[in-house]
Amino acid sequence: MRKLLPFVLSLALFSHLSLAQKKRVAVPKTSGVAPATVERVLKTLAADDMMGRASGQPGGLKAAQFLAAEFRRIQLSTLPGLTSYEQVFPAYESQVAALFVTVNNVSIPKEKAILLSTQPHLNWTDEDEPATRVLVVGPGDNPQQYMRDIIRPRENLVVLIDPVHAAVFERVKGYANHGGMRLDKVGNTFSSVVVLTPAPATGKVTFRVAGNTTLRTLELRNVVGVLPGKDPARAAEQVVFSGHYDHLGVISAVAGDSIANGADDDASGTTAVVALAEYFKKKNDNARTLVFVAFTAEEIGGFGSQYFSKQLDAAKIVAMFNIEMIGKQAKFGPNTAFITGFDKSDFGTLLQANLKSTPFRFEPDPYLEQNLFYRSDNATLARLGVPAHTISTDQIPTDKLYHSVNDEVESMDLLNMTAVISAIGQSATGIVSGQQTPTRIAPESVNK
Repeated sequence: MRKLLPFVLSLALFSHLSLAQKKRVAVPKTSGVAPATVERVLKTLAADDMMGRASGQPGGLKAAQFLAAEFRRIQLSTLPGLTSYEQVFPAYESQVAALFVTVNNVSIPKEKAILLSTQPHLNWTDEDEPATRVLVVGPGDNPQQYMRDIIRPRENLVVLIDPVHAAVFERVKGYANHGGMRLDKVGNTFSSVVVLTPAPATGKVTFRVAGNTTLRTLELRNVVGVLPGKDPARAAEQVVFSGHYDHLGVISAVAGDSIANGADDDASGTTAVVALAEYFKKKNDNARTLVFVAFTAEEIGGFGSQYFSKQLDAAKIVAMFNIEMIGKQAKFGPNTAFITGFDKSDFGTLLQANLKSTPFRFEPDPYLEQNLFYRSDNATLARLGVPAHTISTDQIPTDKLYHSVNDEVESMDLLNMTAVISAIGQSATGIVSGQQTPTRIAPESVNK
């Protein structure tokens, strides 16, 4: 394990920035978002002793307990029906005990085959009826458009992924290595087998698949705090601020370091949730009820947000500010961030209207090919009609630290990050006060 390099960014450092640096990023003096809180929470969540905050692992539990203590310090209320800030729920994990795959009579090495299944036994051939569908992801295809069907199949699938997409294959493998977690014990009746191989030149695909899985029960937890609305006419309406606190845990070592600290993904967004809870608690003028939630299990299927969505009435949630990966400058420069699904509601337009007197601006998602709107915890509530969007700054197509052991605090721009959080707080003013209400998202438009 590689020890963290010395990293000190304190309030004193803010006061010693050069004039050029101060002009580069603007954090309003009256913003109320405390830079000290941003630094402390980020560094705690991304520290080595959190062991990468994997769901269901000791590091994940430690992170949840730290966040619960933060909500207690801020003096948030608990979610109605809960006796603590921890929203504990069971999840069920299938683990692959055995897998054997052949494609066109060629045995596939175990490191090039993945099974995603909740079924105890599989025994498939291309001659079965009803047939298992073969999905070929060629070198010119965008594998992201198939990810939901692969991870949550709606039919039995054998997926052939061209080696040019090896990075995507490894991402699916990372997901599968967490054990095919789910909220219901029975699980999906369909399974998918993913193979890293070029499509046969003949175009014809024959296959045989034999696999076994085992089942175990895990205890997971979101961390939820509430700031009740001050206006009796608006208090039943809820505004959600969220980020996911889980990450990948311990992964393959690079230069002796095996901890995927997840500073940007998504300690940065979770830090924003804590800082905004502190900010709105100090303001103490929210007409609508504010719900602050740190989700678990986003990295392995969004199970924390799925469970959370079932505990609330989606019709009463007027907006969701999901915050993910805000630790670096956006492609648009300092004092900017982008909003996923910008065209699906007027959420972004309303936010920008509250920032007219500032240099900060929100932009539409510039990476539509990455399907980011569907890849974070906002998607669950968006499918229920909630104006639920993710705010981010990450330049994900070129981010070399994403899902690696090098996503550490040293790579973060804390001043810019604090500016983003401050802008979120200011931009939310109209929604929090009940003066603005975003248009609902059409659930049928969230079809991926």
